[in-house]
Amino acid sequence: MPIKKISLLLLFGMILLCANPLMAQQNGWTADPERVNQLKESRPDYLWDEAGVPDYDLPDPLLKPDGSTVETPDEWKEHRSDILEIFRSQVYGHRPGQPETLSFEISEEKGNTMDGRAILKRINIISEHQGRNHQFELTLFLPIDAVKPVPVFLLMNNRGPENTDPSRTEKSGFWPAEEVIERGYGIAAIQNNDLSPDDTEHFHEGVIRLFEGEMAIDERPADAWMALAAWGWGASRVLDYFETDPDVDEQRVALLGHSRGGKASLWAGAEDERFSLVISNESGAGGAALSKREFGETIEAVNRFTHWFTPNFKEYNGREQDLPFDQHMLISLIAPRAVYVASADEDLWADPGGEYLSLACASPVYNLWGYDAIEPDNMPPLNSPVIHENRGYHIRSGGHNLTPQDWGYFMDFADQLWR
Repeated sequence: MPIKKISLLLLFGMILLCANPLMAQQNGWTADPERVNQLKESRPDYLWDEAGVPDYDLPDPLLKPDGSTVETPDEWKEHRSDILEIFRSQVYGHRPGQPETLSFEISEEKGNTMDGRAILKRINIISEHQGRNHQFELTLFLPIDAVKPVPVFLLMNNRGPENTDPSRTEKSGFWPAEEVIERGYGIAAIQNNDLSPDDTEHFHEGVIRLFEGEMAIDERPADAWMALAAWGWGASRVLDYFETDPDVDEQRVALLGHSRGGKASLWAGAEDERFSLVISNESGAGGAALSKREFGETIEAVNRFTHWFTPNFKEYNGREQDLPFDQHMLISLIAPRAVYVASADEDLWADPGGEYLSLACASPVYNLWGYDAIEPDNMPPLNSPVIHENRGYHIRSGGHNLTPQDWGYFMDFADQLWR
């Protein structure tokens, strides 16, 4: 779209709100007081009340190290590299690119599944590197009647493989393949555990060992890539495959993750600019939520899972206000591509308010391409998705889960984005 001038007054007002957005949830959704009281009693060591959120200042994503401000998309490209390097070194680690040899093997292909509505493909994605081998499976359903190539939703599955059962003997609302096919989209899934076991002792036994060999179990650098980055690395290899499949529109691929998978999807979308749409569902700390709010899941709490983030990130345990960055800058790295952030009413651990604010406070970067700002003080009501051109947000009723309702909202957004 053509670049249009930003209203300096409007932008300045939004920067002020994002600099210290304590009142940014005054409209729209607010947490149920009964739920707040439940959490205060059951987990009293954490913050559950908006009134307790500390004063904080968010870094301006457009501010360069020399004190000047990014003003054009071309200037952003260079500045983006600097921000990307901050997140690599301090949070997620430096992941490698492709292995020395990458190949794809179709292990199964059925042209008459889901009562004749879909094609099933199961693909082994095989890597060879310095004499070591690794492979993981991609499950892909494509609608038979849709015009090819088809846009695809790719789920990074952080739950058991039964949730994405290709035989459809077991069907889970976590991955409602039939409903997605009915809407004319392809749906795919990979198992995060196949790439890096979600386990502190064994996380290195997948693609990390592929690249590092036995060094993967020795003392590694403080900015080494960990499980979240490894899962995202696998999603990029799926895109490599999609580029070879004429039935898939590799220009319209949505990457989706829930919870820890949502943390990984945002980082994968920042690392790999080929993803057209990046979706984070209830990703919380280290995902979409602002760390400086110290609400619900904190940096120290999330770093209990020592295999997710770099050792460097642990230096910020209990020191959120010392962060020279925050998660709105992670979302900024996806610009100008599409991004969707989703929350749940009962999931205060993931800090719905902080997730919305993070999306809103990435607006100055999206403004560079002429996209309208998302107002930090205008969080939507429950079950009322809002779409701001190429950015979307909703908070639905219920708890920590990925549901058909969420998927329906994501597909509504994709309809507007791609059709």
